[in-house]
Amino acid sequence: MENILLVDGYNIIGAWPELRSLRDKDLESARDILIEKLAEYRAYTGYQVLVVFDAHMVPGLEKKRDTHKVKVIFTKENETADECIEKLASELNNIKTQIHVATSDFTEQWVIFGQGALRKSARELRNEVIEIEGEIKKNVDIIREKKPISRITLSDQVSEVFEKWRRGEK
Repeated sequence: MENILLVDGYNIIGAWPELRSLRDKDLESARDILIEKLAEYRAYTGYQVLVVFDAHMVPGLEKKRDTHKVKVIFTKENETADECIEKLASELNNIKTQIHVATSDFTEQWVIFGQGALRKSARELRNEVIEIEGEIKKNVDIIREKKPISRITLSDQVSEVFEKWRRGEK
C-alpha cells in the first residue's frame, strides 16, 4: 500500500516553535527548513510527501515544484491550503493508497477524516520528525565508528554534489 502525506505548510510552520519564531523574521527560510525536514521524513519512511502553502502568502497562479523529492504546491490565488488538501485527498484516495493529512486545524482534520484519510496533528508530525532525525544520527554514528575516516579531503563543492546524490537529486 502506498502512503501519501499531505501537509498544511503554514499550519505546521505556525505550530512548530522553531519554525514559528523563524517565520516572523524570514518566512522563506521557515518554508525551506520545513521542506528539508519533510524530505528526510520521505526518505526515511518511503511516504510520498506533498506540502501545500496558501496563495495569500505568495500571490499569483498555482505553482507546483519538486524540492528534495517533496512536491511543493502553492495554491491558486483564491484557494486555501485546506481546500487544496481536501481536493487532493479526494483525488488521491483509492484502495491502494492511504492518505495522511498533517494539520492542527481541527475542522480540517474532521473533513479529511470523513474522506477516509488519517489525520496527524502538527505535534505528532514534529515528534515523528524528531525521532527520525535521532535515528538517522544514530545510524550515521554507527557507520562512522565502523568505517575509517576517509584520507581524502573533499572540497565543499564535491561534498555538496555527494549530498545531492545521497538525496536522489541531480
